[in-house]
Amino acid sequence: MTGTAQTTAGTVPVDIDTMRHSISQLLGPDAQPPAGEGLATLQGLLRGHLQLLIPEVEHAALKRDTDDVPRYVALACIGEARTRLRTTVHEGEQHGTLVHARRLARRLTALCDHYEALTEVAMCLACDHPLHDNEDTLPYDHISPSGPAVRTGRIHARCAHTYRRH
Repeated sequence: MTGTAQTTAGTVPVDIDTMRHSISQLLGPDAQPPAGEGLATLQGLLRGHLQLLIPEVEHAALKRDTDDVPRYVALACIGEARTRLRTTVHEGEQHGTLVHARRLARRLTALCDHYEALTEVAMCLACDHPLHDNEDTLPYDHISPSGPAVRTGRIHARCAHTYRRH
């Protein structure tokens, strides 16, 4: 299973990598959001990604038992994403457009995470990219320095010596 092109509802392939690339243009420590028309274009792209991903996540969630917690959380996130899509920004408000675009990006991030969890896509805990069957991976356990929290999973072998801020 890959995180790049999968379908759950049998409609359009979901390209999570492209969606996450769009998100990275607005969120993250090194993000340099575009201005003017570029920002409006990116905002439209994020809206399109959300419109594509919402039915896919919903389909994957509805296949779960009604008392399944990931199902419940994913459906709540879908509701928030739909609300965010209905929200509009007044023309010419550059700051308002940036704030709205970042809110869309955060919703899209959450939906990408839910999609991967519900479709059981394994992600590298170091770089947040999908783990593919043909890649070398290593087990990974991270114990939080501030408490008993533990993140276990797998990482790419190439990510073994990289540092990630949690």
